[in-house]
Amino acid sequence: MIQIAYREFLGNSPGWFKMSILVFLVLCFPLKLVVGTTVLGWMFLGMFILTLAMALKCYPLQSGGLLGIGILALGLTSPETVWHEIQANLGVLALLIFMVSFIYFMKPLLTFVFAKIIMNVRSKWMLSLMFSVMAAFLSAFLDALTVTAVLIAVFVALYGVYEKIHSATNTDIDHDGVEDREELSGDVLEDFRAFIRGLVMHGAIGTALGGVTTMVGEPQNLLIADKMDWTFIEFAIAMSHVTIPAVIAGFITCVVLELTGVLGYGGKLDPKVRGIIKDYIQEQDEKRKPREVYALIVQGACGILLVIGLALHIMEVGLIGLCLLVAVTALTGINEEHQIGRAFEESLPFVSLLCIFFVVVGMIHDLHLFSPVIQWVLALPIEDQPRAFFLANGLLSAISDNVFVATVYINEVKAAYDAGDISRAHFDSLAVSINTGTNLPSVATPNGQAAFLFLLTSALAPLIKLGYIRMVIMALPYTIVLTIVGFLFQ
Repeated sequence: MIQIAYREFLGNSPGWFKMSILVFLVLCFPLKLVVGTTVLGWMFLGMFILTLAMALKCYPLQSGGLLGIGILALGLTSPETVWHEIQANLGVLALLIFMVSFIYFMKPLLTFVFAKIIMNVRSKWMLSLMFSVMAAFLSAFLDALTVTAVLIAVFVALYGVYEKIHSATNTDIDHDGVEDREELSGDVLEDFRAFIRGLVMHGAIGTALGGVTTMVGEPQNLLIADKMDWTFIEFAIAMSHVTIPAVIAGFITCVVLELTGVLGYGGKLDPKVRGIIKDYIQEQDEKRKPREVYALIVQGACGILLVIGLALHIMEVGLIGLCLLVAVTALTGINEEHQIGRAFEESLPFVSLLCIFFVVVGMIHDLHLFSPVIQWVLALPIEDQPRAFFLANGLLSAISDNVFVATVYINEVKAAYDAGDISRAHFDSLAVSINTGTNLPSVATPNGQAAFLFLLTSALAPLIKLGYIRMVIMALPYTIVLTIVGFLFQ
């Protein structure tokens, strides 16, 4: 029985990984007495980041969940704090549950539209720039998680088209008219994966570029705007001296990466794969039935309603997703429970993981792990504080969560302003630093933004072999460029 339990615990993940977590948890109780809660808290944070890095080998819910249970058992945070964090982020959780599930039923339309774009735009750098610009524009007015969910749905469907034929054969007609059946090689598949990885990373970082520009682009932006009493226009104008150069630099970086082909970018669509997708599109167009055309029209109408609803913020994003989920299924004849249930399979594991993440965030809050950094920055000369805030926010966001970091920092700065320690002009400049700091350098790791973490743990990541380390490496040029530009224009 012990041997069975041991094998089941290890599962398919590397033995050293889960065993290291088990050993760490066993040693935690004596470690707490020796090193204290602060050092132990940083050790837990490091271990949690390791679980994210191993996401392709072992889904982080189990390994991260064990760490979360250990954090609660050791009293490094309380269930009340965790529940408070969950309640504070209920909007994000509802968005993931309902909006991502709604996007699932939009896959036929998304596949139709984006496949046409990919087929018609042959220049890879132009195609990459289009994805980045579209993601940035949509994220500025909608929501980065929603846009990321769309990207994931598109590329999962596109990969599925190729996968259907990869196990079979590709028929080519030679100059004599003789059929030459050639099985698609592993190299072709790897090239296709590289092609998708480049596009999805450009799109994901595009959501960060657009998300920093407006008060609705990211959750923390709304919080900062509320503290500053800024309107939509006032927020955009206040940030523009940093965000406009950063967005332009981000788009230039996208083009340069594709033209140089460094760090995993520059992958092009193999002619065989292009032929497969093109033939598939033509076949689907030819055999599309009136009922399927009607479904595409309904999905298109729901897509327009989605844009309008999110742009006008008529209700919480999750509720918009729920309403459209009901509409698109009701109007397209999807009325069986098991059909609807499949739509939630993508989002609910990540929702569970996010709740585990809130345990870590609660620990950071209760142990005041970031307080020394905040105190150090506020002790600097006034003229140095904006850039120091930008760098400190970026570093902490990359290893924890940008919404949490922004919340901590803006509250501290607001308290200093209310106490009369800083002027309104200085308060404004620090708010700009906090917003840009939590949005731009945080692209360095999947930890920094929920959209990146969602991509890492999505069904797409293992298909295209997009792991934690690969994401960090591919995001590195953007991290360097956006950090430098953001720092210089503070």
